[in-house]
Amino acid sequence: MSKPVVVIVGRPNVGKSTLFNRITGTHSAIVEDIPGVTRDRNYLDARWEDKAFMVVDTGGFYPDPPEDLFAQAKEQAIFAVEEGDIIIHLLDGKDGLTPADQELARILRASGKKILWAINKIDAPTREDRVYDFYGIGSEDLWPVSAATGYGYEDFMERLAALLPDYQEETTEYPKIAVVGRPNAGKSTLVNALLGKKRMLVSPVAGTTRDSVDSISAYHGRKYLLIDTAGLRKKGKVGYSLERFAMVRAIRSIERCDVALIILDATEGITEQDVKIAGIVKEYGKGAIFLLNKWDIVANPEELFKDIVPELGRKMFFSQFAPILTISGLVKKRITKVFPVVDRIMNERKKRIPTGELNRFFREVVAEMQLPMYRGRAVKLYYMTQVKEEPPGFVIFANYPEAVREQQLRYVEKRLRGDFSFEGTPIRIYVRARKRE
Repeated sequence: MSKPVVVIVGRPNVGKSTLFNRITGTHSAIVEDIPGVTRDRNYLDARWEDKAFMVVDTGGFYPDPPEDLFAQAKEQAIFAVEEGDIIIHLLDGKDGLTPADQELARILRASGKKILWAINKIDAPTREDRVYDFYGIGSEDLWPVSAATGYGYEDFMERLAALLPDYQEETTEYPKIAVVGRPNAGKSTLVNALLGKKRMLVSPVAGTTRDSVDSISAYHGRKYLLIDTAGLRKKGKVGYSLERFAMVRAIRSIERCDVALIILDATEGITEQDVKIAGIVKEYGKGAIFLLNKWDIVANPEELFKDIVPELGRKMFFSQFAPILTISGLVKKRITKVFPVVDRIMNERKKRIPTGELNRFFREVVAEMQLPMYRGRAVKLYYMTQVKEEPPGFVIFANYPEAVREQQLRYVEKRLRGDFSFEGTPIRIYVRARKRE
């Protein structure tokens, strides 16, 4: 199953982002320097005691709120109803109940989803009587909180945790392949082609979660689990930013997979949204294959290949380990080449380098490196060990870990790939202080 999703909705300035930061334990604290992993991201993993979930702050999707606040509220509700397992409707305890609050509550209630009504900006017991102003919303299950100070927060989170379904990491004998990409890149067409049949398309019903669609595909007797990220419905004039919400849905698929097929529309080049999706695949440590789709309608394929591969390398510099295939899902051109590459990447993700061999390699690498001085003392790298798989993770032990620079770690990664391949998978390299005897 996918990790449960908790969506925070409400009018502007009711404190959605403040509550989001408190739940996730961050202050917009995404610091990894990968394009597409923004520093003000509005979807993050969270945990309360033994319950894991993803939390989404819809407020962050509106850098320039539309003039029609009812339209904004409706759009938030559409997203929450479609994507959320639990919806937090945050209300402003200072402003009291407004028509916009009531309209949003009406839409949410009609969905049949689990809803928590939280009255924010109540930071003391003497102010809890403000809750009575909100009984007109149609529920007595109202929770006074202060997202800023934490007043009432633990009780609120205990209630949220009680509503969350149990989540366990998936275990399956089949490689899990997520098919991700921006709208109209050809995701579902490719999935249908890989399955060798046309799957029935089921129209979504309000109140049901539109999750990824899973299917089993077989190639030469070996089975694969395909995760197809469902497309977003068109909403007419309302929905100008719903395309941005699609990123949350893509993340739910990426999180579950072993290898992501990143579908690129070869006729349109590499877009910013393509880079964002690839960045998230790298951030989650998943294997990756770039598929240049719609190759059947490319006018001059040889010339385009010469141009687009260097462009992809520049824009996706953080994932240059990922192989590139040209395909057409529509006419089933070269699509079965995907499976052998997935098999190779699965093996590379599970690869473990024997300690002796790894340290012979590491001594050679260190001998080639120019290490900086740190506070007048020489920086020393003692040894390296592999600590995990899927994705492969390594620890370098040093006398001054803080002095080891990113460029040196990139060099170690480059040499690791040169000697041991690790095709299609990210590598994690950490630096730790060697314990003193």
